[in-house]
Amino acid sequence: MSPWLAAARPKTWSAGIVPVLLGSALAWHDSEFHLPVFVAALLGGLFIQIATNYINDGADFLRGADTEERLGPPRMAQAGLITPKALFVGAGICFFVATLCGSYLIAQAGWPILLLGVISILCAIAYTAGPAPLAYVGLGDLFVLLFFGFAAVMGTYFCHTNNLGGMPAILISLIVGLQGVSLIAVNNTRDISTDLKVGKKTMAARMGRKNSNIYYSFTQLLPFALVLLLSLELQSRLILGLLLLLPLAGKNARRIFRLREGKEFNFLLADTAKLQMLFGLALSLILYFIK
Repeated sequence: MSPWLAAARPKTWSAGIVPVLLGSALAWHDSEFHLPVFVAALLGGLFIQIATNYINDGADFLRGADTEERLGPPRMAQAGLITPKALFVGAGICFFVATLCGSYLIAQAGWPILLLGVISILCAIAYTAGPAPLAYVGLGDLFVLLFFGFAAVMGTYFCHTNNLGGMPAILISLIVGLQGVSLIAVNNTRDISTDLKVGKKTMAARMGRKNSNIYYSFTQLLPFALVLLLSLELQSRLILGLLLLLPLAGKNARRIFRLREGKEFNFLLADTAKLQMLFGLALSLILYFIK
């Protein structure tokens, strides 16, 4: 795999793809779908996520968080394959592409999307860079919930429809946001010991291994309780078909308590992303058919 592709962390892209997919699917359900908006939102969100990953790779190395003791997948700066400076330049290019995509969305939906775009880029930079990075003070999970949940889903829906979508959009945002938090919870639980050595006080590091396991399980299982509310809100029993995926979430929730080695966490990370993508595709199809 190319070092640049590895630094982009494709296994986590579900966190950026699924919210746009579902925000657009809800717009389709409400007869307000526009293909150019979908494409622009998908590419814009994905390039912001890739830029965030590039900054994370370079900034964590410079702060000493990524060392030879790292248990997760190789980081390109730490491995000496890409310099931090090059990663930051790459992030800038990704932000530029995201801005081009955002320009079209701003033309369609106005200043709220401009404001959302500016805040998203600033927070993406502040995630692991700057004087008080969000990920280092335990706010990374909240960042994911807000920006890869509510902002991405409702922002996409707004670009299609010029409204926020009400309770269905809120429920879908919370579901997707929690699934995104699951991804960061796996990473941070795996890295508790190495993060504490450099003062990186993630949510997992603050809670400790046992509570972090429970936290991850909660983020895996709660979305399926919200499926019941979404079914009632949209008045469709077909949405209950998503409960067929509950055993996969349950398997993940039990599995984290048994993990010991870093590589085992990496496999769980991939399975967590696969479940989010499968859930997103399934719900998108359901929203298509219950239009």
